[in-house]
Amino acid sequence: MYSVDKYRDRELEIYELRNAESDSWIKVCPERGGIVIGYGVNGKELLYLNKETFFDPSQNIRGGIPVLFPISGQLENGEYEWEGKTYRMPNHGLARVNPWKVEEVESSSDQASIVLSFNSSPSTLQSYPFEFEVVFTYILKGTSFVIQQEYRNNGTAPMPMYAGFHPYFKSQSKKLNLETNAEIYYDYNDNSYKELSGEMNMNGKAEAVVLVNTKDELRADLSDSKIVMEMEDDFRYIMLWVQEGKNFVCIEPWMARTGEFQRGDELRMIQPRESLRTSVTISGQ
Repeated sequence: MYSVDKYRDRELEIYELRNAESDSWIKVCPERGGIVIGYGVNGKELLYLNKETFFDPSQNIRGGIPVLFPISGQLENGEYEWEGKTYRMPNHGLARVNPWKVEEVESSSDQASIVLSFNSSPSTLQSYPFEFEVVFTYILKGTSFVIQQEYRNNGTAPMPMYAGFHPYFKSQSKKLNLETNAEIYYDYNDNSYKELSGEMNMNGKAEAVVLVNTKDELRADLSDSKIVMEMEDDFRYIMLWVQEGKNFVCIEPWMARTGEFQRGDELRMIQPRESLRTSVTISGQ
């Protein structure tokens, strides 16, 4: 029922996890930031992907599910200060712009999985002075897609981080019907807090909005699909973002809001030789 196939698309190596019974799949490209570029359910692809950016290594990929680590979002002037020293880091961190290593692939009667790792290097230490190992296990089970995560501090000092994901879901409309425990959201378009109703209209919003204190689960009805996102408590925020003229809506689970390195209120501090383990599950139809 389940299988894992490896093939090349142009010069890039792709791993495809597939459930033949439900005609569902996950497509992963390790060398482009460990990114998931496809997630299909019942024969229908749910993710948006701009292939021009995917095949051009000089561009950030617009589409799929980019991995955000060690930060989610932007830094003021692209920099932050840590223990008296200033460091520069690109938007959304380092994971999405570095290759990942395939550790293991497996298929059985009830699931298919692939394990990827991303480790600190002399290059990453220039932007983020911490020795780390990030290990993800992508799992296809039924029609659900699980992202099991481990963020390990291999250094001798506490390691700050606030990770996240940036899923691009196909949608002809910018209107979402939401079911969530969150009661308010922050609108970056006018920098104000607002009450959250069942519908979120993203038309005309050049900037993102962020759902505050999300818990457990979010359901979103898009024009092209229905999405259920289950998150552990580490992911307290859901960022919503669209781009005019593009047929996608981004629904992004984050551990903290953009700019957290400057504030420091919600930094996750991983102690030396310890790990943070967490997960996000996406189910679609």
